[in-house]
Amino acid sequence: MMGSKPVEVTLAGVLADLFPGAPRRVEVEADSVRGLIDALDRRWPGMRDRICDTRPAIRRHMNVFVNGERRTLEAALEPGARVHILTAISGG
Repeated sequence: MMGSKPVEVTLAGVLADLFPGAPRRVEVEADSVRGLIDALDRRWPGMRDRICDTRPAIRRHMNVFVNGERRTLEAALEPGARVHILTAISGG
């Protein structure tokens, strides 16, 4: 992908465990959250479907944080950004 930049991604353990060989931390080149999820899906087919719904948007039970701030698919990524893809915690 032209103009992509390396970013560090940390995946929720539950998500990484669904894909044999997927580490908890990985570096990918992407210039947006959407591009990052596409890159993960190229490495581990089906990962996009676990993170995104059919709209497409990030699923309700998933959260994507970029440098500590919750972001959407459209969010741009700066070189060296730290991205965490986490499952939502709910309770009552």
